[in-house]
Amino acid sequence: MSSETLPSIGEMMSASVPMVRTLNLEFTETTAERAVVRMPDQPDYHNHVGGPHAGAMFTLAESASGAIVMTAFGSQLSRAVPLAVRAEIGYKKLAMGPVTATAELGRPVAEVIAELDAGERPEFPVNVEITREDGAVTGEMTIVWTLRPNK
Repeated sequence: MSSETLPSIGEMMSASVPMVRTLNLEFTETTAERAVVRMPDQPDYHNHVGGPHAGAMFTLAESASGAIVMTAFGSQLSRAVPLAVRAEIGYKKLAMGPVTATAELGRPVAEVIAELDAGERPEFPVNVEITREDGAVTGEMTIVWTLRPNK
């Protein structure tokens, strides 16, 4: 099967992660270096001040982190499963309207794979910035992921 017929990471995540579909997340960029995911403004997911609910923003950021993890480590799925270990989020400014999460890996891909090759269970952070359309940073999140070797 050629890469032209393979589904994109965004399509795969939309098909396999119900919350991605629920929040209508849009995957605008997915590379091993960066993933960008947009959440449109949706009144059904507003909080008490009219912006996206904190839980929706958490899901947006976690989904961006998952997209970069799948892009960077999808080739390892036959021998390890990626799992989120822990996450920390800081809400910095009021988010209104559509918001975008931009995720970046906190460690080089080759370093993480080398640990997996050595029989270890590597952990690595993914740093995510959530912004409004005007560019203001409304939140920052760090998700620590692992590649758990298959038994």
